[in-house]
Amino acid sequence: MKVAILAGGLGKRLRPLTADRPKALVEVCGRPIVEWQIELLKRRGFREFVILAGYRWERLVQHLGSGKNLGVKISYVVEDEPLGTGGAIKNAEHVLRDDMFLVLNGDVITDLDPTKLIEIVTEDHKSVAGIALVPMRSPYGVVKVSNGYVEEFVEKPRLDYWINAGVYVMKPEIFRYLPEKGDIEKTAFPMLAKERRLRAYSYNNVFWRAIDTVKDVDEATTELRRLYPDICTGE
Repeated sequence: MKVAILAGGLGKRLRPLTADRPKALVEVCGRPIVEWQIELLKRRGFREFVILAGYRWERLVQHLGSGKNLGVKISYVVEDEPLGTGGAIKNAEHVLRDDMFLVLNGDVITDLDPTKLIEIVTEDHKSVAGIALVPMRSPYGVVKVSNGYVEEFVEKPRLDYWINAGVYVMKPEIFRYLPEKGDIEKTAFPMLAKERRLRAYSYNNVFWRAIDTVKDVDEATTELRRLYPDICTGE
């Protein structure tokens, strides 16, 4: 199964780290985000990747090449102008339309196993796509108070909500729903949800981190150094 990585974004909130490179090449614990994605999915048996590139795409090609050094096969589809997440996938229809495929947002590092999501989408013949969900965590620490007295400080607790993990499974039929330009979360997914053709699977106890700010880089580095010292190569 091919894995399409959405790596065309400008990464404005990560500047100056993205001033001369795409967001996917920002280093976390010594390795670019896209390398973390490839290495973790390779451990799940995925070997063929399609990089959906845009901003500074040549840096991605220069860094990753054919994928041989990472033990995988990598190809590229480049957008001439920003197309949004839905438009970027639509732009790659010619290389993705032959079979079911996995899609990963280019700013997410996670070790979740897509197998269960793939299974439920495969078994549900009416479904067109599936979306991975992870628990929402508070961006801030919270304070528990009782009768006016502080009882406890809880650092960024899990909340009773699920959020989009930025990992999707899609059947070729998805291309009927995708826009030429626009984000999939605002176009295709709402339509599929209305038709009850969008499945979901919730993942507990997995590592998941969206790298949106420099603070995210620092915090993810600390977590990944503990979890994956064999992949982590630097500070």
